Amino acid sequence: MDLKGFDHPGDPGAGGTRSVKVMIAGGFGTGKTTMVRSVSDIKPLTTEETLTQATVGVDNLIGVADKAETTVSLDFGKISLNESLMLYLFGTPGQERFWFLWNGLFKGALGAIVLVDTRRLASSFRAIEEMERQNVPFVIALNVFPDCKEHPIEEIRDALDISPHTPIVACDARDRASSRDVLVALIQHLQERSAVALESR
Repeated sequence: MDLKGFDHPGDPGAGGTRSVKVMIAGGFGTGKTTMVRSVSDIKPLTTEETLTQATVGVDNLIGVADKAETTVSLDFGKISLNESLMLYLFGTPGQERFWFLWNGLFKGALGAIVLVDTRRLASSFRAIEEMERQNVPFVIALNVFPDCKEHPIEEIRDALDISPHTPIVACDARDRASSRDVLVALIQHLQERSAVALESR
């Protein structure tokens, strides 16, 4: 992967490994923890707790009724895309009651993946709004669940009301290679944005 012209906070300069903070966001039950677990080179740190009767009426379980656990703080993992680029992965909690944690988690992030369940598009609206509010570049990753129907990409783009410049890719968050491809797509998107910014100076 060519990293020429690719800037980020804490760039060590020529040689060495570049470290990049990447957020994995999305709605409740879209697969954020699953993606961190599948792709991380290390055993990831997760903060999942069992859903109990106390969450009834608080967490929206429509479409994810079989979900037994939920992230209450963050997930953390890391992956080396090559010998010169290390990604630190931070998965956000999806439930509304934990959104107050997002501001701190996004500090220093170079980019983000927004995981989307096409059966429940509205569950990821808040994550997309947060990317735009904090001006964090992102790609949309359509997590393909077994009972998902196929939809044209442009239909999904219109439904999510996102820019034509924002990449949309399909993935299986359970699969390491598929999740890695999404991370590569994000890095390529960031490189392209960086190149455009340099040309406009």
